[in-house]
Amino acid sequence: MKYRNLTSTLLCALSVVTSHAEEGGTGHYMPGSMSSFMDGVPPTETFIARYNFLSWNAEVSSNRVLPIAGLITGGADIDSVANGLTMLWRPSWGEINDCWSYAMSATVPFVDLDISANVITSSGTVRRSDSISGIGDIVLMPVMLNQNFNPDFNINYRLGVYAPTGRYEVGRLANTGKNYWTLEPTVGFMYFGQKNGREASLFAGYDYNFENSDTNYKTGGQVHLDGTLAQHFPLWGGLAGVGINGYWYEQITGDSGAGANLGDFEARTTGIGPAISYVGKIGDMDFLAELKWLHELDVENRPEGDFVWLKFIAKF
Repeated sequence: MKYRNLTSTLLCALSVVTSHAEEGGTGHYMPGSMSSFMDGVPPTETFIARYNFLSWNAEVSSNRVLPIAGLITGGADIDSVANGLTMLWRPSWGEINDCWSYAMSATVPFVDLDISANVITSSGTVRRSDSISGIGDIVLMPVMLNQNFNPDFNINYRLGVYAPTGRYEVGRLANTGKNYWTLEPTVGFMYFGQKNGREASLFAGYDYNFENSDTNYKTGGQVHLDGTLAQHFPLWGGLAGVGINGYWYEQITGDSGAGANLGDFEARTTGIGPAISYVGKIGDMDFLAELKWLHELDVENRPEGDFVWLKFIAKF
């Protein structure tokens, strides 16, 4: 009788979701990571150090299921804080011609993660909690191109490579890594009026995910758009900005592999929120800072919550 009730509970949970979300409910893409002029490829020779802070608090309702590290979970609560360091180099030889330039970068994240979830097992449903801290999946961008049309408008092209350097263990709720590689080509369109201070930026990307060899789970392909509309104005000897940041994300191909026992499990989400920025100088060093909050609106087959970003860039 106990197993019959468990089976009924599981079938009921499965029926309320379209059997479509990526493994763990999230992929390598993080909303807001590339969305404004601050995320552009520099057109001139420079070395950039960038500090990234990301806080994400999210939950999965108890009537939805989610595959996490080989486990089938019900309701979940997630608290994640990540601190990342990005080093970007636009070398002197990166000037291809008057219009094109080349750069490269690497990002090393440090992740603190707490997860509580209802884990569905053969003997019943149990509430479990896991916590972990450590290096996450490193992001390499070996190809970053800037196409400069005029002082107000340019287009960026880049290829991101997410390496499975974070800690991962099957059967553990909290992992700092995904345990699979991801390729992420991205195109960014950026207008920044030198005279009127208006900004309109749009970044479009696609994530191709390789299979998680430990769970035989291959997350489907994902497309995403991130954009910013802002007005910038002189303040305290620098340039301040106030605007709106938003994003749209959707998984366009289903999950596959022997471990994808819940089916295609496609996910989507959208979000919007305010953003403020400032550009100034500390001595001879240029610095840029941005703070934004993104509230998720239309979420399907993913944890739902709020993103808070703080970015600080020093240009040498």
